[in-house]
Amino acid sequence: MPTDPPPPWVLTRRQEIGTRIRAAREAAGLTQIQLAEMAGLDHKTIHRIEYAITDPSLTMLIRIAAALDTALADLVRT
Repeated sequence: MPTDPPPPWVLTRRQEIGTRIRAAREAAGLTQIQLAEMAGLDHKTIHRIEYAITDPSLTMLIRIAAALDTALADLVRT
């Protein structure tokens, strides 16, 4: 595993994904706590993903997309 900080474009992409998740959550009328419960995650994890504080795993993204009833591709598109 790389220990160096990721290049700036990686953080930008993480922020874009977090913004899409937040927008989809808000459009669905859900709080972070509600989304977390539906996805089987901690609400702090949802916050960290939405604000690009943490690197979400593929499993987390799949669970979030399913909870939001949206395609994973819509959340991570470039």
